[in-house]
Amino acid sequence: MAKSKTHFVCQSCGYQTPKWLGKCPGCQGWNTFVEERVIEEKVPERDLLGLERESVPTPLTEIVGEEKGRIQIGIGEFDRVLGGGVVFGSVILVGGDPGIGKSTLLLQVMNRLSLKGRKVLYISGEESLQQTKMRADRLGVSSDHLFVASETSLEKILQDIQSLRPATVVVDSIQTIYSSELSSTPGSIGQVREASSRLLYIAKHLSIPIFLVGHVTKEGFIAGPKVLEHMVDTVLYIEGETTHAFRILRAVKNRFGSTNEIGVFEMKDSGLVEVVSPSEFFLSERTQPASGSVVMPSLEGSRPILIELQALVVPTNFGMPRRTAEGVDVNRVSLLVAVMEKRLGMHLNQQDIFLNIAGGLKVEEPAADLGVIAAIASNFKDKVVDPETVVFGEVGLGGEVRGVSQSEVRVKEAAKLGFKRCLMPTQNQEKMKRIHGIELIGANSVQEMMRTLF
Repeated sequence: MAKSKTHFVCQSCGYQTPKWLGKCPGCQGWNTFVEERVIEEKVPERDLLGLERESVPTPLTEIVGEEKGRIQIGIGEFDRVLGGGVVFGSVILVGGDPGIGKSTLLLQVMNRLSLKGRKVLYISGEESLQQTKMRADRLGVSSDHLFVASETSLEKILQDIQSLRPATVVVDSIQTIYSSELSSTPGSIGQVREASSRLLYIAKHLSIPIFLVGHVTKEGFIAGPKVLEHMVDTVLYIEGETTHAFRILRAVKNRFGSTNEIGVFEMKDSGLVEVVSPSEFFLSERTQPASGSVVMPSLEGSRPILIELQALVVPTNFGMPRRTAEGVDVNRVSLLVAVMEKRLGMHLNQQDIFLNIAGGLKVEEPAADLGVIAAIASNFKDKVVDPETVVFGEVGLGGEVRGVSQSEVRVKEAAKLGFKRCLMPTQNQEKMKRIHGIELIGANSVQEMMRTLF
């Protein structure tokens, strides 16, 4: 009997080597190699579900385009992130920390589709049918068109799809699915790659949208080979802290839409509930004015969200002052503190500075610069910024205030929530038409901003 060949595969990046290595040359990870049996790659001559495989190259001009549109889920925040709905034949990978709400959200999505008369299939590889039913009862999910299967065999799943021919499929999770053709354990590189590729092939040829749930490693990345994210059409992440009630649905890859949109949900006993007005949600606990608190209109894709910047400035007890920031880049905060020391003459080199965005949101755009400086200056001077004022603008190293994009959208959101004044770059203020109910104040430099606010 011929001896079976084996090789070692990195479980983080898929790097292959004939012998065991302590450190992976591909991803620099330690102790990530697992021995697997070498399987000869076979190109199937026949389709998985009896379809004819197209193997002849076709001129682009002879291909007949087919536009089926999108499937509207009915959950506005979910449709927004996907770019207006689910595209037929797309494969969507959903990742997030354990217990963040991946299974809950997808079960709610399947329920919405089934209530429209669409036949959907929810495959759970981690829960039994009874456990899935308990979750559905808690969420108020009930439909005759929602079919549930507790299965981990890839071949059995393909048979279920062939016999049922659903309109949408959910596989929860892809790390639990295994193929009997491979000897490796479920969740290994080979198994994840095999299961994903065959499900991807079915989705494209039957025009069935398939949702794949992916586990997340302790570093925050989806477990399994990185090629998994390259194979799928859309990658969604559910973000949020266990101490906060809200969840952020963010697209980090989307072939059929923008990756700048986010969806905001609130976790309740009945599941994830979409937040129609995120600005009101994040400012709901801002009751009394305090020094170091400034409201800034941030932009997530095409959606403006008002957030509260909080700063705390206290004398340091050590030789090196601390710069701690939650929700904004700490290096950007250090740069803005240097601008304040040089251009405003504030002596902050003996002060610990703590900056936080209330609610746990993360802001990466430079439009938050002016708000950060205003919050730090407010707490350092112990003077309260007018609670009916919003501030935004980019700040350069020379202390100049630079214009930002979509300024009119930001101001309209502030006016809708009852704010009376908006401090913004003069470049944006001069080009903007008057908006009813809010006063527009321009600033060319941080010095003008200080004179206006304090």
